[in-house]
Amino acid sequence: MRIGFAQINPTVGDFAGNAAMMLAEYRALVTQGTDVVLAPEFALPGYPPQDLVFKSQFVPRNLTALDALHAEVAAISDVPLIVGYVDINAGPGRPFRNAAAVLQRGAPVRKIFKTLLPTYDVFDEARYFEPAEKNAPVEIAGIPCGVTICEDIWSREYLPRALYARDPMLDLTRSGAKLILNLSASPFEIGKHFRRHAMLSARAREHRVPIAYCNAVGGNDQLVFDGNSFAVDADGTHVAHLAAFTAQSAVIELPPRGPQSATPVFQCEEEELFSALVLGTRDYLRKCGFKSAVLGLSGGIDSAVTAVIAAHALGPENVLGVTMPTHFSSGGSVTDSIQLAKALGIRCLTIPIEKPFAVFKELLAPFFEGRPEDVTEENMQPRLRGMVLMALSNKLGHLLLTTGNKSEIAVGYCTLYGDMCGGLAVISDVPKTMIYRLARWLNRDHAIIPRTTLEKAPSAELRPNQRDQDTLPPYDILDPILEALVEDHLSPEEIAARGFDPATVAWVARRVAQNEYKRAQSVPGLKVTGKAFGTGRKMPVAQRYIE
Repeated sequence: MRIGFAQINPTVGDFAGNAAMMLAEYRALVTQGTDVVLAPEFALPGYPPQDLVFKSQFVPRNLTALDALHAEVAAISDVPLIVGYVDINAGPGRPFRNAAAVLQRGAPVRKIFKTLLPTYDVFDEARYFEPAEKNAPVEIAGIPCGVTICEDIWSREYLPRALYARDPMLDLTRSGAKLILNLSASPFEIGKHFRRHAMLSARAREHRVPIAYCNAVGGNDQLVFDGNSFAVDADGTHVAHLAAFTAQSAVIELPPRGPQSATPVFQCEEEELFSALVLGTRDYLRKCGFKSAVLGLSGGIDSAVTAVIAAHALGPENVLGVTMPTHFSSGGSVTDSIQLAKALGIRCLTIPIEKPFAVFKELLAPFFEGRPEDVTEENMQPRLRGMVLMALSNKLGHLLLTTGNKSEIAVGYCTLYGDMCGGLAVISDVPKTMIYRLARWLNRDHAIIPRTTLEKAPSAELRPNQRDQDTLPPYDILDPILEALVEDHLSPEEIAARGFDPATVAWVARRVAQNEYKRAQSVPGLKVTGKAFGTGRKMPVAQRYIE
């Protein structure tokens, strides 16, 4: 069978726009001689719609759009289109179904419901959807096909734990399915494509059946979908692969004619991370109605990497950098910022905050009498910078990008209403050590980020001769502790057993717990690791449990 993959970038709630994209790809794939066109999970309403499904007209409008799409397909060709949508559950249980529809000229809509509903990490499908009781193969082009939706194809060995008693793929192959078609909206995280390939190759070999996997692409709020659609033969051999982080369509034949030697082409870790952050930033602004961004440039590594991402995502003409020095700022803070802006081709403003800083200290001096300067005065500076940046955002219509990394946010090394101000936290799920790796990769051919930015010791520059390591453990120690604590859920004792200083581990654990209130007030960030702060991590603020 010749399978047309429509790897598209849907927007949540844009039924007409999503349908138009699918129709454009459908027409193109039909002209290439495909037997069926496969679109991603929830391609019509966009994924994840979350509580929009409870809006009185969301699901009915999605069904109206499905009927209109069916009519359009029937007017073009006999080739069926398989598309993800939201259906209404007419029986007992939760109100909706995560569904796939087979749309074909001269036939009623054939419906397939998702069986395995993930409710862990970023997923909350059991909140909305009732699982399928059973699914049977659907005949397409004379071949009995098992149509599955995302999680339905995952095996327990590749899930966080044994979550399900049922195996939809086993049920379908036992019922005679000779080909598995999978509609997915599988969010990106670093290295996840390796797990997908290993799993689907193993599943194909286990059931002796080819698999076609069509994944969504694009950014929706904090999630980035990486595409990377592919097909494997019945022996698990890779047949063909679509692009990562870009919309694409292609026709792939299963089983292939003749022996296959194709292997998937994956980006290096730094390149895939950069691609994910660029796509997530571009789509967040585009889908929220923004065309340009503003960010503070400190001369440090975090703001530099964020600026490079923004320039690639939006075009340098749509990015405004602002450097806001005080007498604590090193000379390199301004010169490195200007050099970076010049290398990227973005505009850069210099707005010193020394005078308003002095005014605020004078204003509050009578109320602080007898008390030495401390973190209060330090935090005035990022808060003044936040005010400047928000004013520029409001007046000029730019979205403010925050520049804090995961390591700082984890332990609260950031200022509420200061450097945490903004509309999107671009690198909030990227640890500091990975920021340095990413910066060196960006400079692999020529210096975009100034060499002095890479070489200087990290500093907030809020007091004389300040360095991050005055307060924090070295990042090459802090980051693996945070990964074990946040992503692997290990206890301090278990982490210390890996060779880390117990006192350091305990300090990090306390800081993570104590700063939940800051993260509860932070702006959305792009998820790129196994466990991000924000979506998929639910922690109480008012609590007394600290390991």
